[in-house]
Amino acid sequence: MPERTASFWKLAGPGAVLVGLSIGAGEIIVWPRIAAQYGGSMVWAAILGVFLQLWINFEIARWTVATGETVFSGFARVWKGFAVVFLGFTIFGWIAPGWAMASGLALKALLVGPDGFGSGTFWTGVTFAFVALLLFGPKLVYTGVEKSIELLIVVVVLGLVAVAVAVGTAEHWAALGKGALSVGNIPEGMSIKALFIATVFAGAGGTANLFYSFYLRDKHIGMGARLPGLANPLRGRTEKTPIGGFIYEDTPENARRFRDWFSYIRREQTLLFYGLNTVTMLLFIFGALAVLHPQGIVPQAGRLIYDEAMILESVWGSTGRTIFLLVGVATLFSTQLALIDGCARSVSDIVYSNIPAARKRDVSWWYVVIAAAWIVVGTTITWVMEQWNITELGFVFSAAYIGGFAMAVYVPLLLYVNFKYLPKSARPGPVHTFFTVVASLVYVGFAVACIVWELSPKP
Repeated sequence: MPERTASFWKLAGPGAVLVGLSIGAGEIIVWPRIAAQYGGSMVWAAILGVFLQLWINFEIARWTVATGETVFSGFARVWKGFAVVFLGFTIFGWIAPGWAMASGLALKALLVGPDGFGSGTFWTGVTFAFVALLLFGPKLVYTGVEKSIELLIVVVVLGLVAVAVAVGTAEHWAALGKGALSVGNIPEGMSIKALFIATVFAGAGGTANLFYSFYLRDKHIGMGARLPGLANPLRGRTEKTPIGGFIYEDTPENARRFRDWFSYIRREQTLLFYGLNTVTMLLFIFGALAVLHPQGIVPQAGRLIYDEAMILESVWGSTGRTIFLLVGVATLFSTQLALIDGCARSVSDIVYSNIPAARKRDVSWWYVVIAAAWIVVGTTITWVMEQWNITELGFVFSAAYIGGFAMAVYVPLLLYVNFKYLPKSARPGPVHTFFTVVASLVYVGFAVACIVWELSPKP
């Protein structure tokens, strides 16, 4: 186990990327829409959702810090068939680009208005082009993703604080606080499916949490330092990637080093993922409580960001509108960037690690091919969506729904692989075990309840 020598802030990038991934769909689309429709009564569920995902992320990190492997490799150690299972969850969960279309529509609203020049496909293509520049430009893929998303998060946080100051009142803050304490309260008319979707998208959600494994390895955290980061083959030669990781010898010194690394993980995830995620999500909900809910406005597909921005304009002038549209673009684009990167990493890792013929090419080559294909397919699907008048909201909700079933599979599986394969000094303790079991029960319970709900006759 390598010694940790770098400071906390020098290492603190993976958690920020995960935050950038989290804020773009659930925080700006799903939860503000719930607040606009039901008020602050569901705030408790948003906070609980992020809290559960915090413990899931700890277990994802535990595997990669201790072995240098991605969690997909860990799952395949249990059963080779899990490679196909998670390939399916990743592709079917994220290939339909509701998140990318929302990003394109936000950019269109900012620059020309929602009814201005260009189709949704055109503006989605523009955002995909920016994604391609950021993924295929830097020599190290992770560097470009991390720096871009950190900048976007700064824009989002400053913009949300400005909005809260401009429109917030003591009454709105009281409604937010009351909702946070109303644990177990579910508004009449909200289905179990809608609640499941909302809980999944309180945080990264679905297989997106598993992307954290790649970020840790590329940042050389723990045993990830023993493996090469993902290099850009378009910018030079790449290093051959081993298909397996390492298990450290369980000596007192190695155990101490693991605890030091995991202490960093706890601080980074608690501060950045849980802390920053919760704050930004509450600010988005607060904006909907202050701006949309009092007027009884539940925004239609493609207009949530623009509708809220226009109401802010009536309160704070054109500056308010511009600030919120900038927040919307930054939020959605950060998710679009992180999702394409994470999906391409996941698919290329699963293919490279489990198909011997695929290893004739390096994993970096597969990453570029899959990311490029994802962009082309995403743009094509956007065009089809537009021709058939299919909105981005349906695909965002479907992604969360599929992702919830993925979590019902991988959360208990994480606990199993960490107990079965890791050295004793790296295994979860009682507190981590307890909360991961709770998370497992929540997601498995939701999945079973949703299957029953889907099969039951509807009135």
